[in-house]
Amino acid sequence: MHHDPSRDIARRWQLLAIAAVLLGLVWLLAPVIMPFAIAAMLAYLGDPLADRLERLGLGRTLAVSIVFVVLLLLTAGALLLLVPLIARQVQNVVENFPRYLEWTRDTALPWLQHKLHLDPHALDTDRLMAMLKEHIGSVGSVLGKLSRSGVGAVMWLTNLVLIPVVAFYLLRDWDRLVAWIDRMLPRSIQPTVAHLARESDAVLGAFVRGQLLVMLALGVFYGAGLGLVGLSVGPLIGMVAGLLSFVPYLGFITGFGAAIIAVLVQYGDWTHLLLVCGVFVVGQLLEGYVLVPRLVGEKIGLHPVAVIFAVLAGGYLFGFLGVLLALPAASVILVLLRYLNERYQQSGLYTEPGPEDPVLAEVDVTVTTPDGQQGTASVVARADDDGDAGASR
Repeated sequence: MHHDPSRDIARRWQLLAIAAVLLGLVWLLAPVIMPFAIAAMLAYLGDPLADRLERLGLGRTLAVSIVFVVLLLLTAGALLLLVPLIARQVQNVVENFPRYLEWTRDTALPWLQHKLHLDPHALDTDRLMAMLKEHIGSVGSVLGKLSRSGVGAVMWLTNLVLIPVVAFYLLRDWDRLVAWIDRMLPRSIQPTVAHLARESDAVLGAFVRGQLLVMLALGVFYGAGLGLVGLSVGPLIGMVAGLLSFVPYLGFITGFGAAIIAVLVQYGDWTHLLLVCGVFVVGQLLEGYVLVPRLVGEKIGLHPVAVIFAVLAGGYLFGFLGVLLALPAASVILVLLRYLNERYQQSGLYTEPGPEDPVLAEVDVTVTTPDGQQGTASVVARADDDGDAGASR
């Protein structure tokens, strides 16, 4: 059969147009898609459990119902446990906020002025404190307006109801949706897309499930460790550090900085300061040598800079939805880049040798080592260079 290159080019343009339209729809509907994206993530996380129950002989609907009820119970239990704890911690922070302001004004800023040899008027503490209180008041007024907004409250309630409902139906029909997408793919690209989908599923499974466990373990460890040290806001700092640990070193830096300030304000001695440092050192060792290798593994291979860029780019392009999906999307993009790299190394662009460069030529030179031995080596030099001069060098 005669192969028509123009048909291949037309088909590729059609696929590119379809992909552009889909990306455009995602960008336009980003505010509406958020609850559906969260529901899809929950369905993706629960599908392996439902499949396992199906293999035990249960029907799909019954298996999904059991998984859904377990997830709801776990979520409700976590909320009942965490909401009062977070409320007490936030109240503690609010009550001690004047102490933090006083420590900043009387200790931190004068120390910076002394160590950095700044002009005493460069850091006007009274002016800084007035500006900080003014901005805190403006933030509080904005939050108060948002909380009183009927539209905002209705949207939040709608999302809270919509997410579990959509997650249930997606989880129940997950296998059929995947099979339908597979049938709708053009036959020319179906094997490639199926291969990439399997690799992406393996990477996402290792990342999402593993990273969630790492975040949970680090949050519990930091919160319990700082609580045992005696920090009144230790559990809150630990939870924040664990939540931000999906970005390499961000959770550690944020939690460590907040814990240092809290321990200096609350105790101001070396003993508790060293205990806080010990908690975070042990936490980093636990994350680097136990949790990440065992729960996440090295298969993902996302560089820390790539993680930070993915989070910032996702937030800039799609808001909170982009931040939520940044790392899963980066994991899939990594699979695609690996595939493109393999295709490139097998293509003629990479394997075929090119014509000789008339400006450069490969010449053999004799090299004499310090101990008097001579050897021959091939080097690339300009074609008009003197070979004897190159050899003498």
